[in-house]
Amino acid sequence: MHTTKHNPPRSYLPLLFFCIFFIVVTLSFLYSCFSVLPPSTFLSPFLPRRMSLACFQPSCNLLASCFAIFFLVLIQTKTATSAVIMSTRNHHNNYHHSRPMLQSNQSTCALFVGAWVRDESYPLYESSNCPAIIDAEFNCQMYGRPDSEYLKYRWQPLNCELPRFNGLEFLLKMRGKSIMFVGDSLGRNQWESLICMISSSVPRTSTQMSRGDPFSFFKFLDYDATVSFYKAPYLVDIDLVQGKRVLRLEEISGNANAWRNADVLVFNTGHWWNHRGSLQGWDYMESGGTYYQDMDRLVALERGLGTWAKWVDATIDATRTRVFFQSISPTHYNPSEWSAGTTTSTTKNCYGETTPVSGSTYPGEYPDQMRVVDTVIRGMQNPAYLLDITTLSELRKDGHPSIYSGDLSPSSEGQSWSICGL
Repeated sequence: MHTTKHNPPRSYLPLLFFCIFFIVVTLSFLYSCFSVLPPSTFLSPFLPRRMSLACFQPSCNLLASCFAIFFLVLIQTKTATSAVIMSTRNHHNNYHHSRPMLQSNQSTCALFVGAWVRDESYPLYESSNCPAIIDAEFNCQMYGRPDSEYLKYRWQPLNCELPRFNGLEFLLKMRGKSIMFVGDSLGRNQWESLICMISSSVPRTSTQMSRGDPFSFFKFLDYDATVSFYKAPYLVDIDLVQGKRVLRLEEISGNANAWRNADVLVFNTGHWWNHRGSLQGWDYMESGGTYYQDMDRLVALERGLGTWAKWVDATIDATRTRVFFQSISPTHYNPSEWSAGTTTSTTKNCYGETTPVSGSTYPGEYPDQMRVVDTVIRGMQNPAYLLDITTLSELRKDGHPSIYSGDLSPSSEGQSWSICGL
């Protein structure tokens, strides 16, 4: 390299290089952020002033509202992607302890970093007014849960106020459009809760509903707006071969053909990849033409998600369709994570929990699966928007059905949610 008398002193060269590198990376990042969503969206301010995460209705069908509102806020905001939370920065060495981190630009809303705060205006709708929608196993009030204070909390982001959901304005902006949730019970819960939230705003509108397996939909006929759910717990296909269920880690077309025409797609997967024994949803896995009785579950998840990501990149027109991915839903099996002095030998469920964890952090480990989710989404040509709801869900130790799901064994209910969508 040719040198001149005007070179900075040697001791400043590392700093100079770092500054140049930082500026280039920052500009590249901002460009990628602002290029993900087109400047005009089909949703405008359907959410007036304070989004009270409608999540805590007496049906316990709550947090689906939160996350539904999250992605709806994002798809109607020009600079939405600049509010992304970088949830898994340190996933190579200390991943278990990584937590959502703010971007350096904190002028926008950090949706997924905050705390649960009490709000007496909650809940936003009564489960008794939406009986045909909410599945019984999520309706813990119906099964006799005696407390209701857990319904009085809303999510408060660190540096902004979320607007309150307005079902009528939502329908007006979504006229002629469709939203589809794809995945497991997390998506199903959000599907149910969003329908109830909208219906409470327009109780006299004409509707049509159909429940099926794998596809269910609810249509607001006066607005030609459809909210649907497609059950695909692994996202990738499962085929029946000689009486055995085969999880095809590189095949997705059997499911994905039903997703193509949605205007908004909200995906999730996670818990089913860990199930074993009678809860396991497959008999064999198939990858690259080879059949496996089992394999490392994180490896399997990464292959399956990689297939989904390739399908999104190859099939979805990013100028027409918004694609979101919900992060991993946590569990609450170990009270020692949230209660000092409690040991796993004393109890191993969340029965009797009535309030959220206070503050913005959760002392337990961050789910291993988030490393996989983060890696796959970062590798996409047109990355899905990550709804990083893991930590805010971890704070809701009070949100599980426990014995109030029709199953009198509380130890089995530290994973599913009575607060819908967690």
